[in-house]
Amino acid sequence: MSEPASNTARPVPFRGRGFRPEAKRGAAIVVFVVLIAVIEWGTRTGWITNLTLPRPSDVAATLIELWQSGLLWTHLSLSLSRLVVGSALGISAGISVGVMIGLFSYVRAGLIPLVAALFPIPKIALLPLFVIWFGIDEGSKYALIALGTFTPTIVATYGAVDNVDRTLVRMGQSFGLSWWSIVRKIVLPGALPGILSGLRISLAIGIILLVAAEMLGAEYGIGAYILQAGSLYDLERLFAGVLILSVLGVTISWAIGLAEKRLLRWRT
Repeated sequence: MSEPASNTARPVPFRGRGFRPEAKRGAAIVVFVVLIAVIEWGTRTGWITNLTLPRPSDVAATLIELWQSGLLWTHLSLSLSRLVVGSALGISAGISVGVMIGLFSYVRAGLIPLVAALFPIPKIALLPLFVIWFGIDEGSKYALIALGTFTPTIVATYGAVDNVDRTLVRMGQSFGLSWWSIVRKIVLPGALPGILSGLRISLAIGIILLVAAEMLGAEYGIGAYILQAGSLYDLERLFAGVLILSVLGVTISWAIGLAEKRLLRWRT
């Protein structure tokens, strides 16, 4: 004879989180340390030839030397100024045009074909043209980065505006809100998550174009530093420059994530 089922209540796991990701501190650091340790071990034992990858310890020594000589700040400050100016121009214009495309039908009809024609063009291919137009100095670099961040920001922005819940818009209309109030209180906050996500892509493209622009007619900058190292086949300096770009990209991604936490608290 079977025993009667227990009446003890079992706790049911909370399932209201949806698919919200949880922070796992230390996981990224562990992966990074293990990867560096494997490469260091491989280069020291000969499993990885030094002609393929340099030792991470040698790259670290190169970065320390670059820091002590003061050249790290010289290269990095110029690259950051070019990235900030060019991206600010492209992103601000892209958000403005993207919002107008999302809100006005005539603007959408007139500009969507133009954006579709500009978006797939490799912006690096336009660098010689920008040099002719703006000269080989800073103007051509700003223009290349601005155009490279402009088109993806437009696409991300008007897509985010299109994805705003129209039920909320109709609710605002039913309460008698003005057009500007609906845009300011419903459309723009609702589109902000998509705009911030698009900034990650736009700024990543900006870094790529920054390196390309600095490889043409620049004496200082991370791109110029990488070009000089590559022409001398100096892998330690080459990977040091690549590591600086990687840290720059991670820092920008972290900053955007911080902005998302502060500006999108209403989603939690």
